[in-house]
Amino acid sequence: MSDLAETARRVEALLFAAAEPLSAADLARRLPEGADIGGALMALKGLYADRGINLVCVAERWRFQTAEDLAFLMTEEREEARRLSKAAQETLAIIAYHQPVTRAEIESIRGVQVSRGTIDVLLEIGLVRMRGRRRTPGRPVTLGTTDAFLEHYGLARLADLPGVQEMKALGLLSLDIPADFNMPNPMAGLSEDEDPLEPGDAPEFHQDYLSED
Repeated sequence: MSDLAETARRVEALLFAAAEPLSAADLARRLPEGADIGGALMALKGLYADRGINLVCVAERWRFQTAEDLAFLMTEEREEARRLSKAAQETLAIIAYHQPVTRAEIESIRGVQVSRGTIDVLLEIGLVRMRGRRRTPGRPVTLGTTDAFLEHYGLARLADLPGVQEMKALGLLSLDIPADFNMPNPMAGLSEDEDPLEPGDAPEFHQDYLSED
């Protein structure tokens, strides 16, 4: 084997094992004095030119990388989990435990106004749905959770939501809640005070409720 071929083998081994690109000077420190590093790099570059891995020089440092025309094989499409804001989490919890519930009722429970964006996000990602309309003045839209909500939180049914004692144990309920407090028992179908939705129905929001929480 020629000296150039042996130098090329050693350069190949160093570049393959390196955690980051190496310069000619980096390679020289590990090879015998006088080794033809430039010739070895050119030989390797030609050898790998038509392979799935190419030898390339970036910022005067050498590295092996996937051939550009095969980069699509390394691409993986994935859905990033969408993190809910604190306002959205609180709103979702209220809907889960108090459904069917209207926007005004959510605001009454939270003690703050509900922005349009908060409800829209929950509807968009499919954790919440519009159930019907309350049989009260203004006939506000009622909201409830979806099957996707159950799947996301690993629940077989709404009845499996944590109860009062479990919520207290987790620190999610104040220990001084009223003695007559009862955890709501949500129903899947329309309640007695709800009417079915009509085409084009959407949650109602007044202009002054459009600001973020």
